[in-house]
Amino acid sequence: MVSRTPTAKARRSALARHPPPALRVATALLCMFAAKGVAHASAALFMEEPYGAFGAMNPTGHAAVYLNHVCADSPIVLRPCHDGEYGVVISRYHKIDGYDWIAIPLIPYLYAVDSINDIPASVDRAEVAQLRNTYRRQHLLSLAPDAPNGDPPKGEWTQLVGASFDRKIHGFQVDSTPEQDLHFIALFNDRRNVGHFNLLFHNCADFSRVVLDTYLPHAIHRNFIADVGLMTPKQVARSLVAYGKRNPSVNMSAFVIAQVKGSVPRSHPVDGVAESLVKSKKYLLPMAVFAPEVTGGIVVAYLVDGRLKIPKSAALFSVGDEEVTDAPVPAAEPAREKLPVPSAPALNSSVPATPNR
Repeated sequence: MVSRTPTAKARRSALARHPPPALRVATALLCMFAAKGVAHASAALFMEEPYGAFGAMNPTGHAAVYLNHVCADSPIVLRPCHDGEYGVVISRYHKIDGYDWIAIPLIPYLYAVDSINDIPASVDRAEVAQLRNTYRRQHLLSLAPDAPNGDPPKGEWTQLVGASFDRKIHGFQVDSTPEQDLHFIALFNDRRNVGHFNLLFHNCADFSRVVLDTYLPHAIHRNFIADVGLMTPKQVARSLVAYGKRNPSVNMSAFVIAQVKGSVPRSHPVDGVAESLVKSKKYLLPMAVFAPEVTGGIVVAYLVDGRLKIPKSAALFSVGDEEVTDAPVPAAEPAREKLPVPSAPALNSSVPATPNR
């Protein structure tokens, strides 16, 4: 019997009959976020888990905002979305071609590819590097040109694409309006986009606060008890959850975007300032010996005003999750998981200043 290599047509046919798990997950994600002409406009905070050595030392994670009806002609020029587009993820970055904020389409931001058909089911480090570099060469050369020897450049441009390869993402979504989207587009296209990243007072969480305040004025505030006044991704999330509790008309909902399977190390839970100290023995024990009063105050701050309970009912988009991906979608609007309002103590959460890690 002669063995034959499947033709491209046969492979496409097989893909249509049995799409890979990651593709089913992405399709469900897009149905939830952006069924054009059907879904409401929305703004969603991405509270992204820290990873790597820096994330272990400073477990604050990264914050970004996903706008499902705002798109971009380039990473620094916003516009309303056209049919078939899924919006952008916008955030503040450190030293990427001198810009303060950059907007990346949703699918490349999560998976470093243009089409959901190309999302890998699992990855290793080499595959992640290749996917990111391919996307950079096709779309981001103006921000991250080749190194003099032709190799990919060093720097933090890798944070722009393939976020789901490195970490799990917790999302908190509220409804928006076309008028709010147009106002945001005009406002950010007109203002100077010049980088001034600062870990303490101009980090990615501060930028997410500014974006969300454009849609929900005064919704996001600092925590001077548990985070000593530093804006962190977890504090942005806690403020947004509290705002959703006070204003049910915004239809607060929650979701989780799982880290893509593979040999890439898993990300770490997001912590706040006090929370990171309380949970870290290498910091807590010496402080307890040399400054017991201060240590006691930090523990109390964390317990009273430093926690955020991720709702267990949040829609979980993990690879191979048949129950979620096969969930029926009503004709009027894609199904949305309502965010249950925790009791007052559960809403307490802290989050330290977030560098882009």
